[in-house]
Amino acid sequence: MAKLRVLGRGTWPEASRIGEILRKETLGGVFLIVAAFAAIVWANSPGGDDYASLRDYVIGPSQLHLDLSLGTWAADGLLAIFFFVAGLELKREFVAGDLRDPHRAAVPIAAALGGMAVPALIFTLINLGGADGALQGWAIPTATDIAFALAVLAVISTHLPSGLRTFLLTLAVVDDLFAIMIIAIFYTKTLDISWLLIALIPLAMFTVLVQRRIGHWWLLLPLAAATWGCVHASGVHATVAGVLLGFAVPVLRRDGSDGIGMAERFEHLVRPVSSVFAVPVFAFFSAGVALDGWDGFTNAMSEPITLGIIAGLFLGKTIGVFGSTWLVARFTRADLDEDLEWLDVLGLSMLAGVGFTVSLLIGELAYGVGSVTDEYVKGGVLMGSLISALFATIVLRSRNKKYRLICQREAIDDDHDGVPDVYRASD
Repeated sequence: MAKLRVLGRGTWPEASRIGEILRKETLGGVFLIVAAFAAIVWANSPGGDDYASLRDYVIGPSQLHLDLSLGTWAADGLLAIFFFVAGLELKREFVAGDLRDPHRAAVPIAAALGGMAVPALIFTLINLGGADGALQGWAIPTATDIAFALAVLAVISTHLPSGLRTFLLTLAVVDDLFAIMIIAIFYTKTLDISWLLIALIPLAMFTVLVQRRIGHWWLLLPLAAATWGCVHASGVHATVAGVLLGFAVPVLRRDGSDGIGMAERFEHLVRPVSSVFAVPVFAFFSAGVALDGWDGFTNAMSEPITLGIIAGLFLGKTIGVFGSTWLVARFTRADLDEDLEWLDVLGLSMLAGVGFTVSLLIGELAYGVGSVTDEYVKGGVLMGSLISALFATIVLRSRNKKYRLICQREAIDDDHDGVPDVYRASD
């Protein structure tokens, strides 16, 4: 039996689909970076108070307990769209993607687990014996922001092999699943079971409709909103509703034939909204860390919480992702793909330390929006992500020439069905 290739190309249909997703996420990452930069500049400008006032402006019906600040609406509402897409993508991967094969799924799942466990451990060790409540942020450096990471790749023009690109996306998707589980289990401070049970009613109705392939937006959107509202009222973070709704959508066509299923169709419709609007708006309201000059910056960077996040994102992610991938290759029948070297995996592991969206969200849940500690979180997430991006850029740019050569060898053969010879030969 042939060896399983760690970070192999995967099947041609899967590689094509992944490529399309990556192009969309890259555009969203550019918007995310622009929004985050604008928030930082505004928060540290003479008009910084106006930024804080806008972020804290309350809107919504108080009768439904939805009188929330704009920043909270972005974190609880808009990020539910982001996690809905994550739910769709994760289900698609395990039902019809390459991850339905347990052998292929083992590598990114192991890497995601290692890339979450090691950063959490590093953060905890740095903050042991620290300020009261500091350890509540142990999960902050565990997340990878796929849009931000891909935007970094777009800026440095690195031509990653398809196996690495597929691995990066899958790692981030699995990472998001574990992150939402952490949020639901460890960051639910109060729980109202009655609202959670009520949420099952619109969720069940939504599920029945989509399972019957009824995709009328005027039916599904109100049910989705009702599910979100009930989950929000229960005390569980409302983004969990997005994942549950994504899991409810069927992947395969009713007749079992090839073609675009409902999950993929919804993903095509919603992903641009998530990447270009929802996530950048959240970044704008969450990234505006106000530093009191150079002294304020140095003081923030010396805080154990900040240092724990920086070390967790850069060192923790690098050690966790790279180490877990190496262990899978070392102690199983898997082997590194012949087109790759371990230096490529190291660069990708560093890039996994680019955390942003979910890290900022967990920071707000752990320490509270607008608190002094929350400002340390923002500084740590930004600095850790920048350091990870910088070192990943150094490593990956050194591999850029080889990546271009690999892409040339995988040129599409137009004489047949548009499938590169390298995929056809492996079938």
